[in-house]
Amino acid sequence: MSSEDAQQDATGGPAGGRTVRVVLVDDHRMFRTGVQAEIGETVRTGVEVVGEAADVDQAVTVITATRPEVVLLDVHLPGGGGVEVLRRCAALSADAERPVRFLALSVSDAAEDVIGVIRGGARGYVTKTITGTDLVDAIFRVADGDAVFSPRLAGFVLDAFASTDAPPVDEDLDRLTQREREVLRLIARGYAYKEIAKQLFISVKTVESHVSAVLRKLQLSNRHELTRWAAARRLV
Repeated sequence: MSSEDAQQDATGGPAGGRTVRVVLVDDHRMFRTGVQAEIGETVRTGVEVVGEAADVDQAVTVITATRPEVVLLDVHLPGGGGVEVLRRCAALSADAERPVRFLALSVSDAAEDVIGVIRGGARGYVTKTITGTDLVDAIFRVADGDAVFSPRLAGFVLDAFASTDAPPVDEDLDRLTQREREVLRLIARGYAYKEIAKQLFISVKTVESHVSAVLRKLQLSNRHELTRWAAARRLV
């Protein structure tokens, strides 16, 4: 057996005579294009990308129309985020004969994002640093009903579900949009505006706008106060 055949067997791909149908949901077209190029060569990977979407409404429409086995779902989307997609597709996920399973694929590694989509019904959560080979493996595992997490993220879920107490509501944090929270965490970790823009696939001006909105909503004066605020809430 060649090394390529061995890899395909390991991922459950064509060497096993199986194809998994996937929908990509992410608001960054360039990222979707990159994922498609990495995993969408069906003959090699066993993954068939049957649809794409950039926001919540598009996602629900495409998922309903194509009924994929797995949806790669970004956490932060226009229209309500990944949790809203999960809510609106709950009936598809619960279908005993043809369940649509969701795997979160996000740049965020924040505990509240991980726990939020898992509570919403996702079968796993991996970050965008994952390799193409590992992503294909994760897709096949989720299609089979397994739960898949990037290594350190599993601890968030275990901790959350081990506790019987509901997490406290942070009214200040709830004022922020998903994207503003993401920018907040990166600012608090010391990232420069250009670095944030590159990581989130947005412009520097958009980063500046988000930072201004966060400071205004939280009634803070500068990024140093913002960093202290985030550290006090263990968001860093």
